[in-house]
Amino acid sequence: MDFQTSVKTCLTQKYATFAGRASRSEYWWFMLAYVIGALIVSFLGWIVYMLYVLALIVPATAAGWRRLQDTGRPGWYILIPVGFSLLSMLLTPAPVVDPTAPGGMGGMGLMAILGIVQLILAIVYIYWLTRPSEPETNAYGPPPQA
Repeated sequence: MDFQTSVKTCLTQKYATFAGRASRSEYWWFMLAYVIGALIVSFLGWIVYMLYVLALIVPATAAGWRRLQDTGRPGWYILIPVGFSLLSMLLTPAPVVDPTAPGGMGGMGLMAILGIVQLILAIVYIYWLTRPSEPETNAYGPPPQA
Protein backbone atom coordinates (compact mmCIF):
# COMPACT_ATOMS: atom_id res chain seq x y z
CA MET A 1 0.00 0.00 0.00
CA ASP A 2 1.40 3.40 -0.93
CA PHE A 3 1.26 6.73 0.94
CA GLN A 4 -1.86 8.16 -0.70
CA THR A 5 -3.83 4.93 -0.56
CA SER A 6 -2.98 4.48 3.11
CA VAL A 7 -4.07 8.00 4.07
CA LYS A 8 -7.26 7.71 2.00
CA THR A 9 -8.07 4.31 3.52
CA CYS A 10 -7.55 5.45 7.11
CA LEU A 11 -9.39 8.77 6.75
CA THR A 12 -12.34 7.78 4.57
CA GLN A 13 -12.92 4.05 4.32
CA LYS A 14 -11.82 2.99 7.82
CA TYR A 15 -12.07 6.23 9.87
CA ALA A 16 -13.55 4.48 12.92
CA THR A 17 -13.20 0.82 11.92
CA PHE A 18 -11.70 -1.22 14.73
CA ALA A 19 -12.44 -4.63 13.21
CA GLY A 20 -10.04 -6.41 10.93
CA ARG A 21 -6.35 -5.97 10.31
CA ALA A 22 -4.02 -3.27 8.95
CA SER A 23 -0.79 -3.98 7.13
CA ARG A 24 2.48 -2.41 8.22
CA SER A 25 2.49 -0.13 5.20
CA GLU A 26 -1.08 1.08 5.84
CA TYR A 27 -0.30 1.93 9.45
CA TRP A 28 3.15 3.48 9.03
CA TRP A 29 2.28 5.59 5.96
CA PHE A 30 -0.74 6.94 7.81
CA MET A 31 1.38 7.69 10.89
CA LEU A 32 3.90 9.53 8.72
CA ALA A 33 1.09 11.67 7.29
CA TYR A 34 -0.24 12.26 10.82
CA VAL A 35 3.15 13.41 12.14
CA ILE A 36 3.82 15.68 9.15
CA GLY A 37 0.37 17.21 9.56
CA ALA A 38 0.94 17.67 13.29
CA LEU A 39 4.24 19.45 12.68
CA ILE A 40 2.67 21.82 10.16
CA VAL A 41 -0.40 22.50 12.30
CA SER A 42 1.70 23.08 15.44
CA PHE A 43 3.00 26.29 13.88
CA LEU A 44 -0.56 27.63 13.68
CA GLY A 45 -1.08 27.65 17.43
CA TRP A 46 -2.04 25.45 20.34
CA ILE A 47 -5.80 25.56 19.71
CA VAL A 48 -5.46 24.54 16.05
CA TYR A 49 -3.08 21.75 17.06
CA MET A 50 -5.54 20.44 19.67
CA LEU A 51 -8.35 20.48 17.09
CA TYR A 52 -6.11 18.50 14.71
CA VAL A 53 -5.33 15.92 17.40
CA LEU A 54 -9.00 15.60 18.35
CA ALA A 55 -10.04 15.20 14.71
CA LEU A 56 -7.48 12.47 14.04
CA ILE A 57 -7.37 10.60 17.34
CA VAL A 58 -10.10 8.19 16.21
CA PRO A 59 -8.55 7.14 12.87
CA ALA A 60 -5.05 6.99 14.40
CA THR A 61 -6.31 4.80 17.24
CA ALA A 62 -8.31 2.63 14.84
CA ALA A 63 -5.28 2.12 12.59
CA GLY A 64 -3.14 1.14 15.58
CA TRP A 65 -5.92 -1.14 16.84
CA ARG A 66 -6.09 -2.94 13.48
CA ARG A 67 -2.27 -3.08 13.24
CA LEU A 68 -1.97 -4.80 16.63
CA GLN A 69 -4.65 -7.27 15.57
CA ASP A 70 -2.63 -7.95 12.43
CA THR A 71 0.25 -9.08 14.63
CA GLY A 72 -2.05 -11.30 16.71
CA ARG A 73 -2.35 -9.01 19.73
CA PRO A 74 -5.64 -7.61 21.07
CA GLY A 75 -6.36 -4.24 19.49
CA TRP A 76 -7.46 -2.63 22.74
CA TYR A 77 -3.81 -2.63 23.85
CA ILE A 78 -3.40 0.55 21.76
CA LEU A 79 -5.59 2.35 24.30
CA ILE A 80 -2.80 2.10 26.88
CA PRO A 81 -0.33 4.52 25.21
CA VAL A 82 -3.15 6.65 23.72
CA GLY A 83 -4.81 7.04 27.11
CA PHE A 84 -1.51 7.66 28.86
CA SER A 85 -0.56 10.33 26.33
CA LEU A 86 -3.88 12.12 26.79
CA LEU A 87 -3.53 11.88 30.57
CA SER A 88 0.02 13.24 30.37
CA MET A 89 -1.14 16.17 28.24
CA LEU A 90 -3.73 17.06 30.87
CA LEU A 91 -1.47 16.54 33.90
CA THR A 92 1.70 18.17 32.66
CA PRO A 93 2.00 21.53 34.38
CA ALA A 94 2.65 24.79 32.60
CA PRO A 95 6.34 25.61 32.04
CA VAL A 96 8.03 26.94 35.14
CA VAL A 97 9.81 30.23 34.61
CA ASP A 98 11.80 30.03 37.83
CA PRO A 99 12.66 26.44 38.82
CA THR A 100 13.84 27.64 42.26
CA ALA A 101 10.36 28.99 43.04
CA PRO A 102 8.35 26.98 45.59
CA GLY A 103 6.59 24.07 43.91
CA GLY A 104 8.66 24.31 40.74
CA MET A 105 10.56 21.08 41.26
CA GLY A 106 7.39 19.03 41.82
CA GLY A 107 6.21 19.83 38.32
CA MET A 108 9.59 18.91 36.90
CA GLY A 109 9.53 15.60 38.81
CA LEU A 110 6.09 14.78 37.45
CA MET A 111 7.23 15.59 33.92
CA ALA A 112 10.29 13.34 34.37
CA ILE A 113 8.23 10.39 35.60
CA LEU A 114 5.65 10.80 32.82
CA GLY A 115 8.45 11.06 30.27
CA ILE A 116 10.14 7.86 31.44
CA VAL A 117 6.87 5.91 31.36
CA GLN A 118 6.07 7.26 27.90
CA LEU A 119 9.54 6.29 26.65
CA ILE A 120 9.12 2.71 27.90
CA LEU A 121 5.63 2.50 26.34
CA ALA A 122 6.95 3.90 23.06
CA ILE A 123 9.71 1.29 22.85
CA VAL A 124 7.35 -1.61 23.56
CA TYR A 125 4.68 -0.40 21.12
CA ILE A 126 7.10 0.44 18.32
CA TYR A 127 8.44 -3.08 18.63
CA TRP A 128 4.93 -4.56 18.48
CA LEU A 129 3.77 -2.33 15.62
CA THR A 130 6.82 -3.15 13.48
CA ARG A 131 6.39 -6.92 13.73
CA PRO A 132 5.47 -8.74 10.51
CA SER A 133 1.86 -9.60 9.80
CA GLU A 134 0.64 -13.07 10.62
CA PRO A 135 0.54 -14.65 7.16
CA GLU A 136 -2.54 -16.76 7.79
CA THR A 137 -6.02 -15.85 9.00
CA ASN A 138 -5.97 -15.16 12.72
CA ALA A 139 -8.71 -14.47 15.28
CA TYR A 140 -9.18 -10.97 13.83
CA GLY A 141 -9.70 -11.92 10.21
CA PRO A 142 -7.84 -12.66 7.00
CA PRO A 143 -4.51 -10.97 6.19
CA PRO A 144 -4.85 -7.43 4.84
CA GLN A 145 -4.22 -6.62 1.21
CA ALA A 146 -0.67 -5.24 1.08
